[in-house]
Amino acid sequence: MALRPVILVHGLWHQPEHFAPLAEALAAAGLAVTAPRLHRGSFEADVAAVQEVVDVRSVPPVLLGHSYGGAVITDVTGAAHLVYLAGFVPDLGESSVSLNGRDGLINAALRVLDDGSTEVRPELADEHLYADCTPEQQAWARSLLVPQSGRSGRGSPTRTAWRDTPSTYVVCTEDRTVAPAVQRRMAERCGTVIELEASHSAYLSRTADLAAILVALANGDDR
Repeated sequence: MALRPVILVHGLWHQPEHFAPLAEALAAAGLAVTAPRLHRGSFEADVAAVQEVVDVRSVPPVLLGHSYGGAVITDVTGAAHLVYLAGFVPDLGESSVSLNGRDGLINAALRVLDDGSTEVRPELADEHLYADCTPEQQAWARSLLVPQSGRSGRGSPTRTAWRDTPSTYVVCTEDRTVAPAVQRRMAERCGTVIELEASHSAYLSRTADLAAILVALANGDDR
């Protein structure tokens, strides 16, 4: 059986470059890896950007959605397996914002800009996003953060891929962006649940562990 490619879908305020260490680990294992850029102005446009990457693959891919990226992969067709990394798993009519709630942990770290977009306050980024990363990783990841359109996080899917596609939820137990209790409730919608002792950004702090999960799925292990 051909190895499944892996598509990494980033979250709000982040960029594909944040996945570089994970992408390198997967490539070293012989996997084809793509990380499309979101920030297309709306949830619908972000979904279309990921769908375009899926559609050109000759083998159905493993889709990893981190945080908001989980909502995006929920609306995409053609995946072999869905992986939600501290990701949102919306049903119809739900969004990342509604699932995280008015008291979402990340809200305390956000600043609203004049154009209505939001950004993560640099002085709070490490605490909320990269708490268990090294100082070098924190500085690097923080430097890549970008402002985020307010429309994206409020978008709702038109379909729910987790209903008919094998799925794995990776709970980050030390997360200060999406509360672990919120993650565990959403994880009930997935077929398999794995818990990692990690902050919100396990792709940096637990790269090897996450790569091992994805390599197994790329090899067809859908348990």
